[in-house]
Amino acid sequence: MVGIISFGCYIPKYRLKAEDIAKANGSSNDSFAGLGVTEKSVPGIDEDTITISTEAAKNALNAASIDPKQLGAIFIGSESHPYAVKPTGTVVAQAIGMGNNYMTADLQFACKAGTAGMQIIYAMVKSGLIEQGIAGGADTAQAAPGDALEYTAAAGGACFVIGKDPAVSINATLSFSSDTPDFWRRQHEKFPAHGGQFTGEPAYFHHITSAAKNLMGKAGTKPSDYTYAIFHQPNGKFPLLAASKLGFTESQIKLSLIVTKIGNTYSGSSLLGLCAVLEKAKRGDRIIMVSYGSGAGSDAFDMTVEKAIPVLKGHTIQDYIQDKIYIDYSRYLKFTGQI
Repeated sequence: MVGIISFGCYIPKYRLKAEDIAKANGSSNDSFAGLGVTEKSVPGIDEDTITISTEAAKNALNAASIDPKQLGAIFIGSESHPYAVKPTGTVVAQAIGMGNNYMTADLQFACKAGTAGMQIIYAMVKSGLIEQGIAGGADTAQAAPGDALEYTAAAGGACFVIGKDPAVSINATLSFSSDTPDFWRRQHEKFPAHGGQFTGEPAYFHHITSAAKNLMGKAGTKPSDYTYAIFHQPNGKFPLLAASKLGFTESQIKLSLIVTKIGNTYSGSSLLGLCAVLEKAKRGDRIIMVSYGSGAGSDAFDMTVEKAIPVLKGHTIQDYIQDKIYIDYSRYLKFTGQI
């Protein structure tokens, strides 16, 4: 078996309330009510994808007392890598003490870049190329002032050590992709653009539901076979609708829905939802996770909890959610480099 040996997460402590964004933009609270997000995480002025990934990776290693020099590869997925030319992976690898004998490349596929990294590490271990590796997804999401994205674009990430004799086996994984331009950011542009309502049915829902159905067909399963379901969380509404379309119940997806408390962490979104589930899951629980990245594609995973999952005390999802400091809109603009 190959799968998740341990995991770690990190969410910045700063929070901005949705009502403060609406007030700053001269909008009413009705402008964000339908999103189901009341506040979002904001990166500190000295935080970025590298620092978030480093903290998450350290937490993953410490949870299971893993020697970082035993990791044969590292892949970090993000759409906010700090450098246009210079890898995030090498900086994180050195910060966590991996040495020099490893493979790496930065990944980018909007919000599913982190799950793509998990698939790569899984395949490398499965093929015997490496014994174990680490994959993560993290972002400090960008949004133009006044844009609807500003209510949800957040910061955070998670990392997973993948190898043999796992706590959580990956039974099957597959992807569903197409050239669907629902969200993009061109070279040198600071903020992304999006297709408004087009980002829903032909983009998010089509890819999420198609990947999930294909996976269940491959695994020979149905929604009721799963204890938990995790879908990419661009807001608090979409994953619930996706679950309903596929035949999953709210109780199956409820534990993973942390977007309402921290916003959409882009490449970290579905991964942080998985962390929230793994912190509570028990042996025998079956889990389905489907990520989504604009442009467009979804990665789907069928997983089973095989044994006790190591959880690092003091660094759980709930610890990070509860450890927060509220800031005002002007400080948010400063922290995100807009003023």
